[in-house]
Amino acid sequence: MKEQKYKLKNVKSFELRDIFECGQCFRWNKQEDGSYTGIFKENVMNVQKDGDTVIFKGICNGDIKEIVQDYFDLNRNYEEIKETLSKIDDNVKTSIQYGQGIRILNQDLWEMIISFIISANNNIPRIKGIIERMSKKYGEEIEFRGKKYYTFPTIEALKNVSKEELRTLGMGFRDKYIYETTKIIAEKQVDLESLKNKETKQAREELLKLNGVGPKVADCILLFSTLKRLDVFPIDVWVRRVMNDLYIHNEDETKVSKKQIENLAKQKFGELEGIAQQYLFYWRREN
Repeated sequence: MKEQKYKLKNVKSFELRDIFECGQCFRWNKQEDGSYTGIFKENVMNVQKDGDTVIFKGICNGDIKEIVQDYFDLNRNYEEIKETLSKIDDNVKTSIQYGQGIRILNQDLWEMIISFIISANNNIPRIKGIIERMSKKYGEEIEFRGKKYYTFPTIEALKNVSKEELRTLGMGFRDKYIYETTKIIAEKQVDLESLKNKETKQAREELLKLNGVGPKVADCILLFSTLKRLDVFPIDVWVRRVMNDLYIHNEDETKVSKKQIENLAKQKFGELEGIAQQYLFYWRREN
């Protein structure tokens, strides 16, 4: 495959750091020149920003323009979304100003399931390391600018891998979850294709049948994958903290229930709660 190039001019709501460092993806890495290189599906891409122009260069399985439009959610009007959310209150407005270049990526559903199972009780460098080792061992090699990259392993590639083999990748207790979840999906006990047509509540219930998928992981999968459900509000320690500090004001934040936060998020942010969560989470975690 030949390297392709695509330029996007006068783009708004597109900052590399905000997109790639806000916690939604694990296979993009910052380069010495400030650009980011990542691998998704069968594509390896470098993304650079020069003023208000974004330059995409990569080895792509298809037309680079179409791939970029879809993956970076370019058909959604984030300026309009930010305007709507900014009217809610000054806290939301401040968080949006901080992460104004965030875009929620349309990432592969299977990859998001396995990646977010790996992410449970884990830190970003370690998550990235596990995914990288797994991809190197079970993915396909693509060469880009003299460097080797590896695609995320398919369901087929992982379905006959034993727990013992997974353990050698350093994933700790998660090896069991990856092994069991792969079996469930390979045997179509949970049909990933059918999730696209289900309501958010039903899709979440299906995801919760997978080993290692709890409510927070299910919501991350719903939000960051091609399912793209903006009406979910993943809750981790940072989100609990920011919602308690700004709105609930309980002296002991650990006593704030998930249900309380979910109800408040639904009431305040409506159908845009997933995007509101990203602004608030990123702002609070980075500050």
